[in-house]
Amino acid sequence: MSSSSFFTAPPPSPPPLVTTNRSSLLPSSPSTATTSDRSQQVERFASLIDKSRSVIRLLQIHASLLRQGLYHHPILNFKLQRSYATVGRLDYSVAVFNTSDDPNVFSYSSIIHSHAQCGLFDQALDFYSQMLTRGVEPNVFTFSSVLKSCSLEPGKALHCQAIKLGFDSDLYVRTGLVDVYARGGEVVCARQLFDKMPERSLVSLTAMLTCYTKLGELDEARALFDGMKERDVVCWNVMIGGYAQNGVPNESLKLFRRMLVAKVKPNEVTVLAVLSACGQLGALESGRWVHSYIENKGIEMNVHVGTALVDMYSKCGSLEDARLVFDGIRDKDVVAWNSMIVGYAMHGFFQHVLQLFEEMTAIGYQPTDITFIGILSACSHGGMVEEGRRFLSLMRKEYGIEPKVEHYGCMVNLLGHAGHLEEAYNLVKNMTVAADPVLWGTLLGSCRLHGNIKLGEEIAEFLVDQKLANSGTYVLLSNIYAATGNWEGVAKIRTLMKEHGIEKEPGCSSIEVNNKVHEFVAGERKHPKTKEIYMMLNEINRWLRAHGYAPQTDIVLHDLGEEQKEQSLEVHSEKLAIAFGLISTQPGTTVKIVKNLRVCSDCHAVMKLISKITGRKIVMRDRNRFHHFEDGLCSCGDYW
Repeated sequence: MSSSSFFTAPPPSPPPLVTTNRSSLLPSSPSTATTSDRSQQVERFASLIDKSRSVIRLLQIHASLLRQGLYHHPILNFKLQRSYATVGRLDYSVAVFNTSDDPNVFSYSSIIHSHAQCGLFDQALDFYSQMLTRGVEPNVFTFSSVLKSCSLEPGKALHCQAIKLGFDSDLYVRTGLVDVYARGGEVVCARQLFDKMPERSLVSLTAMLTCYTKLGELDEARALFDGMKERDVVCWNVMIGGYAQNGVPNESLKLFRRMLVAKVKPNEVTVLAVLSACGQLGALESGRWVHSYIENKGIEMNVHVGTALVDMYSKCGSLEDARLVFDGIRDKDVVAWNSMIVGYAMHGFFQHVLQLFEEMTAIGYQPTDITFIGILSACSHGGMVEEGRRFLSLMRKEYGIEPKVEHYGCMVNLLGHAGHLEEAYNLVKNMTVAADPVLWGTLLGSCRLHGNIKLGEEIAEFLVDQKLANSGTYVLLSNIYAATGNWEGVAKIRTLMKEHGIEKEPGCSSIEVNNKVHEFVAGERKHPKTKEIYMMLNEINRWLRAHGYAPQTDIVLHDLGEEQKEQSLEVHSEKLAIAFGLISTQPGTTVKIVKNLRVCSDCHAVMKLISKITGRKIVMRDRNRFHHFEDGLCSCGDYW
């Protein structure tokens, strides 16, 4: 239904006017007013409308206009329409607009602008179409308002109209066009318009920044950002959020610190982006600082900020803090519940996941697809095959949620890890959605775990033939061959990778110390404290040997001698990170490490021993899940 008809009745009868000193508030009645007073009445009503800041006051003036017979006066009608929208009563604004016998370009532009401001884009476009149908010619303000409501295709049509009417050179219209093309991902068109602007507004610069960050072109965005003479909080947010959304969280935090130094006040959008970056890095200290900043600077602790904090704390390994924030969120929505459920799931705490699921459904919340991703993930981490099958069936039959590739991925990981390879393979082949390379990679990983070379080769050949293979596909197949000593097969895969320009993703571990994130790759020797780190590594090796540790050289998938394999294991990135953590933090404090790949079994065994020897708790987040090492044991029960 068109917005021009969704509120056709006039506003309800206003409350009675306050009679005390009424004559000082509103113009006199028709019986006492002379013809010469009419223009003064209009001026006084116009002034009263402009000064009104409440719905009640506007309704009083509206009622008086009806009594004075000025209800159809074009200027007063326009001002009343605009003021109702300003105080949040768009329905009254539309009602006033609909009473106009012959709305002009100003009335149309105002009603279009009001709907665009409220995010009612379809209705704004409806009014624009109605305007053209009635033969009312738009002006530059109309264009700048309606362009805010446009997706790419309507925007292109409006661009043609703007050229035809000679409005395309107007700063505001061109800025709106840049924004349309930028939001639509048409970076070339957006840049062409932007480059031809004789004067670039902050809005147009921010639109181009948004375009670049949305497409992941961060170097172009940063060059534009660094060249800006003026930056408001919006453009800082775009750049900080762009880094966080494109997997460069460290730069996001660095830029946030620069923003504070520049004395630009962060808002809710800023802290949401920064909390996301902290979560990606596992930077708990930085995340806690942001939490404190939110509380001290009066940023509203609404459900969005609360949910972001829950997500950050969960990803940084502090479920206690996550639960405290979750319990304190007022008016929780399903997104907040999902965030806590997924948080428990990534740590492998199935019972907590199940308890939260039962609580949220008992109080009437309808689970979503994200809820079941959390539940199935928890089943996968715990090897709970029957529970996984039950919940996959439950989401379809009871809640009518059709599984997505992420749900199938959890089930394939669950079944494959538990050794049900054929069932997992059949599930992938019979899925109602197309399998992606990540899903196939999960199945390949299970083939490697259980030494099923035949199925692994079959899957890998299919992926190569279908051009779905990525670096992970080749690496997993190479690892399958290496695990069985098939070095000829390994050489063949590596040759294929070289021919296709595919490189293995390097393992990287990070640790936060004193609000700074330190990153390590295997064999790292560039860190300022390299000497101390390797001295601690030697000390750790002495501890390990004294406790009967034997290096698991069978997991080194290279054709090397035994001694070389041991040396290779000693300098894995997570071992460098733990060595740095031990020399950089006080005895007894928890050490938190984030790794971009799955932790190997040798490093897992080493972390258990270090936790026992040092009496420290070690929390590690790898690509699959969290591991809490304490007193020689791991929360995963050695099932990961």
